[in-house]
Amino acid sequence: MTEVLRRGRASLAFSFFAQGAAFALLVTRIPAIQNRYGVSDALLPVFLAAVPILAGVGSVSTEQLVKRIPPSRVLRWSQPVVLLALLGVGAGRGMAQLGVALAVFGLAVGALDASMNMLGVSLQRTYGRSIMLSFHAVYSLGGIVGASLAWMGAHWHLALWVSYLPVVAVLLPAALVGSRWYVDGGTEADKAPGDAGAGAGGTGVVFTMLLPLCLVMTFAYIGDSTVSNWSAKYLQDVLGSSEQLATVPYNVYMVTTLLGRAIGDFGVRRFGAAAVVRLGALVAAAGFAVVAVAPGAWIGMLGFTLVGLGLCVLVPQTFAAAGRLFPGSSDAAIARLNIFNYVGFLIGSPLVGALGDAWTYRGAMAVPMVLVLVTLVYARSFAAQPDRYGGGHERPRTADVGRGSNGL
Repeated sequence: MTEVLRRGRASLAFSFFAQGAAFALLVTRIPAIQNRYGVSDALLPVFLAAVPILAGVGSVSTEQLVKRIPPSRVLRWSQPVVLLALLGVGAGRGMAQLGVALAVFGLAVGALDASMNMLGVSLQRTYGRSIMLSFHAVYSLGGIVGASLAWMGAHWHLALWVSYLPVVAVLLPAALVGSRWYVDGGTEADKAPGDAGAGAGGTGVVFTMLLPLCLVMTFAYIGDSTVSNWSAKYLQDVLGSSEQLATVPYNVYMVTTLLGRAIGDFGVRRFGAAAVVRLGALVAAAGFAVVAVAPGAWIGMLGFTLVGLGLCVLVPQTFAAAGRLFPGSSDAAIARLNIFNYVGFLIGSPLVGALGDAWTYRGAMAVPMVLVLVTLVYARSFAAQPDRYGGGHERPRTADVGRGSNGL
């Protein structure tokens, strides 16, 4: 059983890595995509907004799919679709083909994100200790690798399909092979009698219980999209940095996200998830405060570094908390919660941009700072829930361990 868990964790970690690399390759080459297809500045936001909207549709669809098939099967086939859609974005010949490729990418990403986190939560429950942050750390690593490969492609003026093809050729077969060892959660018969009612008693009840976590997820992604979309412009236009230096904050943000997630599970095991979330929210808010008052570019980069260290723990722990709140229907809870990933992404960038244009960009940075601080109000939702064994932690279940996606 230990070997099944080890292989399941490794194969799922690789899926997180592959997704991080694929997403970074897409978002960091948006200017090149725009130039290749002649997408106007007015039309570009429509294309970009369509991806998270369709991803939300994919996440909702996954909630229904996993009632009939295990999440491992959804992940096994959605990941190759994401990679092939990425290649389609780079190899298309017209705007219609770009639209189709991005639509497929968005739908598949929603299914992929939801099913990956479903498997992560169920595997964490089987382990009986916090491992969720480690999966998201590998995602951050994939993002760093993908962004680096994108930089190389731009530096060498490679065609998009030339940049994407080697990555897809390596990741796609590796992901398919690794998918043989995914480990699903237990069947309905394995769950305690009271578990199913906790998550299936009614949509209104479930959403009311899930709402604090949905808000935390939204606020976290508003902060994340602020850094992703506005850090370079902020450093250059507000803090007077050079164009080259303005590209550094996002890279530093990704590295600190990786480091914070790499050690975050140890903090959860030692101090509990609620304490780690509170600390993360305070550090992220402090980072945005430093950015807002920074007198120069280097202090601004320090602020973005703190933001990365703080925000990095919120999203993984939000998924894990949903699994604890609804142990009998964690897949449905995670699929619904995952929608607010895209809600935050859709709100964050336009909100900061509109406030920056209407007011000041320094003042706009106070908005994600305040929203992240609101997370403190909901931190108690991350506390360990009493389980069927009468304790505050979940114990591994034999049925969970033995039920791998390939019948192990």
